[in-house]
Amino acid sequence: MRITRKGRYQVDMDPTQSHEDLRTLLLVLPESIRASVEQAGQEDELLEIVMDLGRVPTARYVDSERVLRETEITKQEIDHVVAGIGDFDDDNRAGIARTLHRISGIRNRRNQVVGLTCRIGRAVYGTIAIIEDIVNEGHSILILGRPGIGKTTMLREMARILAEQKRVIIVDTSNEIGGDGDIPHPAVGQARRMQVPRPAHQHETMIEAVENHNPEVIIIDEIGREREAEAARTINERGVQLIGTAHGNTLENLLLNPTLSDLVGGIESVTLSDEEARRRGTQKTVLERRAPPTFDVLIEMQERQRLLVHSDVTTSVDAMLRGEPVQVELRYVDDEGDIRSERQSLVVTSAAVTGRRTTVPGIRAGRGGREIRALGEAPIHPDESGRLPPVAVQRETFMGGKPIADERSASRIATGYDNGGTGGDNSGRKIRVFAYGVARNRLYQAAKHLGVKLTITETVEEADVMVTLKSYYRKRRRLISDAEQNNVSVYVLRANTVSQMERFLLEALGLEVSSTDPFESAIAETERAIALVQSGQPTMDLRPVSAAIRRYQHEMVRQANLVSHSYGREPYRHVRVFGAARND
Repeated sequence: MRITRKGRYQVDMDPTQSHEDLRTLLLVLPESIRASVEQAGQEDELLEIVMDLGRVPTARYVDSERVLRETEITKQEIDHVVAGIGDFDDDNRAGIARTLHRISGIRNRRNQVVGLTCRIGRAVYGTIAIIEDIVNEGHSILILGRPGIGKTTMLREMARILAEQKRVIIVDTSNEIGGDGDIPHPAVGQARRMQVPRPAHQHETMIEAVENHNPEVIIIDEIGREREAEAARTINERGVQLIGTAHGNTLENLLLNPTLSDLVGGIESVTLSDEEARRRGTQKTVLERRAPPTFDVLIEMQERQRLLVHSDVTTSVDAMLRGEPVQVELRYVDDEGDIRSERQSLVVTSAAVTGRRTTVPGIRAGRGGREIRALGEAPIHPDESGRLPPVAVQRETFMGGKPIADERSASRIATGYDNGGTGGDNSGRKIRVFAYGVARNRLYQAAKHLGVKLTITETVEEADVMVTLKSYYRKRRRLISDAEQNNVSVYVLRANTVSQMERFLLEALGLEVSSTDPFESAIAETERAIALVQSGQPTMDLRPVSAAIRRYQHEMVRQANLVSHSYGREPYRHVRVFGAARND
């Protein structure tokens, strides 16, 4: 049950630096307030100092709030503080050069500052030890949590650690990650920082970072607007690791947020038939995921040292929308400083998310429309270097509006499941397939369309044939080698589409193969567009296709040394090719 390194969690990066940074802020404040804070002690637990005109000043600590003096704040005192800090941006936030503090203002109708919230910024080592395995695996990560819980502190530490081995760009909207001023705070290490001129233009800076500075990782704090969500999706389609935060406590909060739901795939309303609604036990109109999620992993920060990890956002979202249990991982730091892990089964009971009239029996009800069942503790053992083992993430893309799972789905296949083989003229045909990296639901769909009775096996030895994707076959993974050694025919698909799977089944069964393939058509169209742009045409719009095909199109354009962007919403999102050469 024990987990990882002891005594490694949340140690100040430099106590002297943290103390000096706090002194810098206190020197800006009125002397009586500064003296009260110093007298109270507990500086390491100080979160915010609040000054509102006509009210007594207060200090907020981790678990309490303290009145700093009995006399009210005057206009002269607020003006004195404003004069001692940097200029306020459009979001009414300011800072102090070379520190991580954030001062937020409240203005009256005459645009005068009448209130200040001085948040204490600290750089801390070890804050990501609890999720270091996820970060180092290269997954795109979205962190949720209430304000002040430590999301930005964790982002800062991620930037520092990742910058030791990768090219990291921080898109710093309010200078909260890298500190105020033109020179970033030492806490971000070798990471580069791009400041945002106006908060409303954060999405433009995000795209600029990808196009101009060739990053491997982009870190963004507070994704809160629709354009920023769209920019995040574009960055994800370029193959850049994306790490960001958003305000919201749980995944279901994000699902029901129309502005940010696209970060986890978005949702759309679908009308079911009477029979299907009865089978699911839901209303006729239900919500389903619209597109692949922008982020692979989602982390809910319940407390500073207590996190709920959705290691596969795709699976979690789909299960939540159907009212099915979701396997999550609770990670926390115990009283001895050890990081512990506990597997849990979580069911969302909110009818706004599931449309389900009943809940799963045998599970105790929790708060916030959730039901939780512990599955027991699972140990996490560090390797020889002291690092946590990687967390398996089932990545998923879309083609034609259906999900596509990666090779980890092979381990979840139920033995002997078949599609019944109804329909078509090939009802007498049977085939046992081991699917490796291929979406099972699409394979079933292809078999049903052809009238083939398909059985997906759990092991290679039980299969007649094995089917996989070109990218997996190139890597010569162990399962593919085992199939070849057992004389099991291996079929390689170029893309995870229903049409390609139909061609595979027809070929494996010795039937006639159709010559049409939407994937091939899209690739041919991209090649023609590249040729036209290279010959002088300024731009070329391609037809709307799924996210998986768009990734191929972006990569083709990149190899041609041109620029491309994705525009529009699903299912009409498409790629536009520009004539300007790439500036790497």
